[in-house]
Amino acid sequence: PVCPKMTSTICLTSYLCFNIAVMLGFILILLILLTVAGNVLVCLAVCASRRLRCLTNCFIVSLAVTDLLLGLLVLPFSALLQLNEEWPLGAVFCNFYISMDVMLCTASILTLLAISVDRYLAVTMPLRYASLVLPWRVAVAMASVWTVSLAVSFLPIQMGWNTVNGTVQNHGPWASEGKCRFELNRPYALTDSLLTFYLPLVAMCWTYLRILRIARAQAKRIVIVALREHKATVTLAAVIGAFVVCWLPYFILFTVLGLQEHPDPSTVPEYSIVLWLGYANSALNPILYGALNRDFRSAYTHLLRCRCPMYSRWRSQQISPSVSAGKAVQSK
Repeated sequence: PVCPKMTSTICLTSYLCFNIAVMLGFILILLILLTVAGNVLVCLAVCASRRLRCLTNCFIVSLAVTDLLLGLLVLPFSALLQLNEEWPLGAVFCNFYISMDVMLCTASILTLLAISVDRYLAVTMPLRYASLVLPWRVAVAMASVWTVSLAVSFLPIQMGWNTVNGTVQNHGPWASEGKCRFELNRPYALTDSLLTFYLPLVAMCWTYLRILRIARAQAKRIVIVALREHKATVTLAAVIGAFVVCWLPYFILFTVLGLQEHPDPSTVPEYSIVLWLGYANSALNPILYGALNRDFRSAYTHLLRCRCPMYSRWRSQQISPSVSAGKAVQSK
C-alpha cells in the first residue's frame, strides 16, 4: 500500500496537497521564466533595432532591467517562501531579500511614472520635446527613481523603521525561527504606499487623461508624427491599465494591514495572491510592447528568427501557403 499507517482520508488529502503544490510550483516557475525571458527580449530588441534606439526607450530599457532583476533576484526566493513552510536562508538574507523586493517593485512603478511623463511631454510639447528631454535629464530622472527606491526599501528595513517596536525585523529573541517576516507599522505603510503607488498612480492617470484629450484634438491631423505619438499613447494606456489591475489589489491590502500593524502579512491568505498578481506585471509589460508596438514586434520577430531555428521554420511554413495562394490568384 502507498500509505499503510494512514487512513484513506489523510492519504487522499496528502495526495491532493502534493498535486496542488506541484501545480503551483509549475505556475510560479513559468511566471519567473516569462519575466526573465520577456525582459531580456526587450533589452535585446532595443539594442538590435535602430528604430528603437531613442531617449524614450531608455526608460523602457530601465523598466525591463528592473523587471529582469526582479525575476532573477527576488521571484525565485518568493517562490521558495511560497512553497516551503520554513525559510532556510537565515534572517540576514531574509531582510536583504525583502529589501530587494521592495526596491525593485518600487523602481518598476516609478519608471512607469517616468514613461508616462515622457509621453506627456512628447504629446503636449512636440516642438520643445527635443530640447526638454536631454540625455542628462533622462539620467537624472532614472537616478531619482533608484534613489527613492533605495530610500523606501533598504534604509527603513535595515534600520527597523518599519516595525512596531522599532527593532530590525527577523532579529532578536522574539523572532520566529525559520520564518521570513515583513513587518509593518502605520507610518511606514502609509509613507511607502503613498510614495510608491498612490501618488504615482494619480500622476499617471492625470498625464494619460491630458494626453488623451490632446490626442483627440489632433485626430484630424494625418501626419506621421501624430500617428506615431498616437500609437505610443495606446501602448501607454495598456501599460497603465495592466499596472492598475496588477498592483492596486496588493497596495489596498498592504495599506489595510499596515494600518492594523499586522505582525506577519504573509499569514493572511489573500496576501500571497495579490503579491504574485503584482509580480505578474513584470512579465506582462514585454508582452504588451510586442502586441501593441509594431517596432518592438518586428524586433522580437527578427531576434527570434535569428536565435531560434524552429521559430524561423514555423514562420516560413506560415508564410509559404499565403505566398503560393497569392501566386495562384495572380496566375488566374
